[in-house]
Amino acid sequence: MIDPRRLRVLSEVARHGSFNRAAAGLRLTPSAVSQQISALERAVGTAVVRRSTRGVELTDAGRVLIGAAETIDAELLTAEREIARLATERVESLTVATFTSGGQRILPHALIGFTTGHPAVELTVIESEPEESLPLVRSGAADLALVYHFDGPPPIPAGLDWLPLLDDPMWIVLPAGHRHAGRTSVAIAELAGERWVHGCMSISEMLDHYAALAGFQVETACRGTDYQFAQSLVRAGVGIAMIPEVALTADASGLTAARVAPPAPCRYVGAATSKRRRTDPLVTALLQTLRATVGALPATPLATA
Repeated sequence: MIDPRRLRVLSEVARHGSFNRAAAGLRLTPSAVSQQISALERAVGTAVVRRSTRGVELTDAGRVLIGAAETIDAELLTAEREIARLATERVESLTVATFTSGGQRILPHALIGFTTGHPAVELTVIESEPEESLPLVRSGAADLALVYHFDGPPPIPAGLDWLPLLDDPMWIVLPAGHRHAGRTSVAIAELAGERWVHGCMSISEMLDHYAALAGFQVETACRGTDYQFAQSLVRAGVGIAMIPEVALTADASGLTAARVAPPAPCRYVGAATSKRRRTDPLVTALLQTLRATVGALPATPLATA
């Protein structure tokens, strides 16, 4: 039988890539760490780490055990929270992780509806990108994550459920006096020679791909991490931008927008929850509210201008 304490030792070795550094973190001797790993390998009947001049790396079996260790840690954290709730009868709480534009446009409407039916629930919101929020849900640090992925659903880690919420098409945002102003759609190939303002690094990489298919290279005026800032720069004449519909600014003054004509990228938005929380009434209620919210989401002024 696998000893969970040895899984913790393996997790530290994997995190540090070294027996010595893992030993320091665990307050053990390197010899004790080595003995624990050897005992774990005897228990599973195969090597779990590979030693080299570059340090210590996991084998395929080791990676399986790390996944099991993460699941065990998450289960224990959930159990601790439930026991604490039963012992103290504390107020029910819900922690939600969200990406920025989802937190600006989608989540507030959903939380208004949710709190109407659950006024006593303490809400915590964490702003984070999907690569950070998905591990938060898996570890139990967040109950639900509002996440996105370009050109398809994200790779969901084991132990999580994915609920698609909406397709988020891309728009080209232009200064009001641009030569393409008034168009309902524009092809990326028609934008060769333009200077671009990026509100997300993923958009930058994706645009490079589609521009290459259209036969030109992207000339970048600004690489940023905020869609609202990017649209402010477009308004100032710095360049043009490709923006997901959910992230279009509510201030349409000085701007115009056109959908990206096919072939066009798309952002897909959904909610990730832990399989352990499938029957949790609060998580279920928030998922239902999110579905209703995106179904009634009004278009921004820029999308209807």
